[in-house]
Amino acid sequence: MRNTPTKTTGKNSSPKTFILDTNVILHDASCIHQFKENDIVIPLTVIEELDQFKRGSQVINLNAREFARTLDSMTGSALFNGGVKMGKGRGKVRISISRGINEDIKDIFREDTPDHRILSVAHDWNKKSKYTVVLISKDVNLRMKAKALGIKAEDYTTDRIKSVEELYSGKEVVEDFDDDIIIKLFQTPFEIHAKGVLSKLPGESLPNKFFILRNTSRSVLAYLDQEKETIRKVDKNTIYGIKPRNAEQTFAVDALINNNIPLVSMTGKAGTGKTLLALAAALHVRKYYRQIFIARPIVPLSNKDIGFLPGDVQSKLEPYMQPLWDNLKVIQDQFSENDKQHQAINGMVKDGKLVIEPLSYIRGRSLQRIFFIVDEAQNLTPHEIKTIITRAGEGAKLVFTGDIYQIDHPYLDSQPNGLTYLIDHFKGQKLYAHVNLEKGERSVLAELASNLL
Repeated sequence: MRNTPTKTTGKNSSPKTFILDTNVILHDASCIHQFKENDIVIPLTVIEELDQFKRGSQVINLNAREFARTLDSMTGSALFNGGVKMGKGRGKVRISISRGINEDIKDIFREDTPDHRILSVAHDWNKKSKYTVVLISKDVNLRMKAKALGIKAEDYTTDRIKSVEELYSGKEVVEDFDDDIIIKLFQTPFEIHAKGVLSKLPGESLPNKFFILRNTSRSVLAYLDQEKETIRKVDKNTIYGIKPRNAEQTFAVDALINNNIPLVSMTGKAGTGKTLLALAAALHVRKYYRQIFIARPIVPLSNKDIGFLPGDVQSKLEPYMQPLWDNLKVIQDQFSENDKQHQAINGMVKDGKLVIEPLSYIRGRSLQRIFFIVDEAQNLTPHEIKTIITRAGEGAKLVFTGDIYQIDHPYLDSQPNGLTYLIDHFKGQKLYAHVNLEKGERSVLAELASNLL
C-alpha cells in the first residue's frame, strides 16, 4: 500500500491498522511486507479460506501455500497475542480470533459468510483501536459493505500503476520533422546514427521505441535502436502470408521478428490483430525456435471453476482455446491446401512443434528456445506475469497480448493487472518492446461496433 503516516493525534495518527481479506493474499503472497510501519490483522476466517486453496498448481494455490509457510515461520503464540514485529521500522502482524459474527453485523447482514466474519473483525477493531482501521480487499462489494458500516476500506494498490491514460504506447508521432533526415532514412542502408536525431525527438527516447516521422512532403516509419545507437527505417514485412495494414501493425511485426528483443507486449481492442500477428510472426521465425507455445489464462464466466461445467477436460477447455485455433486457420487459409506452408502448419501441430493449451497446463515447463505467446494477458496478475517471465531460458521469446480494458478477472481492472504492470515496469529496457495497436482491422462493422458499443 502507498499509505504514508499522518502527523495528527488521536484515531487518525499513525500507524494504521490494516485488516486483510483473503483475495489480497491470493493476489500477492508477499503482501504483508508491503505495509511499512503499519500493523496488519489477519482474521482467522482468512486462514480457513486459504486452507481451501492449498491444493492445485494455479498461482493462487502457490500463493496460499507460500503465505502459510510465511506465517508458520513466525514466533508461535505471539502471532495470536499482540502480534509479531515484521522488522526494524515495520509494523506487527497478528491473527485475530473472533467468536462468531458481531451482533451489529448480524442485524444488517443476516447470513453467516466468510465475508461477513471478516467484516465483523474489521468492525470490532474499528471500535477498539486508537489508530485508523482500514479493510483491504479486492472485492468491491465487501468494500462497499464496510463503508456502509463506517469502516474505511481500500483496494490493494501496491501493483497498481498511476494512470492508464499515461501508459507507454511504444510509439510517437512527430510532425514537421526534418526532411533531410527522412530522405536519408529512405536511402541504403536505411539507417543513420541517432546522435544528431535524438534532440529532435519529443518525449522519452527509449530503447526499441517506434516513430512516425512526417512533414508536409513525406513520412517514414522509424525505429530507435539504442544498442546500436541508430535510427532505421521500418518496412512492411509480410509474415507467413499476413501483411500489416497500418503503422502500428508494421511496428508490431518488426518487434516480433527481431531476435534481439526477447520480450514483446501488444495491447489493443478486439480486432486490432494482436494474436494473429503474434502467431504469424512465430511461424515466420520458427527455424530459430524449438517449439511454439500459444496459451491463455482460463477465466470462466461468472468466475465458476471449469469443474462445474459438463463434459471431460478437453470439452471444457475447447471453447477457451478456439479463438487461438481460429487465428491459426486464418493464417493457414492464406495458402492453398497443397502449398507447403499450409501443410507445414498441420505437421507442426501433429509433431508437437506448435502447441495451443491453457496457460495452467504450460506453467512449469522449461522455456528453452521457445516462442511463447500468452494471449489475454490482461487477465493475469502481476505475480503471474513475473512467474512466466522468470522461467524464460536461453533463446526464448515471450510475447504478451491483451486488451487492458476488457478484463474478465473478478479482482483485476485496467490498472492493477499483469499486462499494464509489465508495460509500466519494462519500458526503457533494451530487451523489451511494446506496441499499442489502435485501429481495428477485422472488418468495418467490427471496428464500428468496437467504437460505438
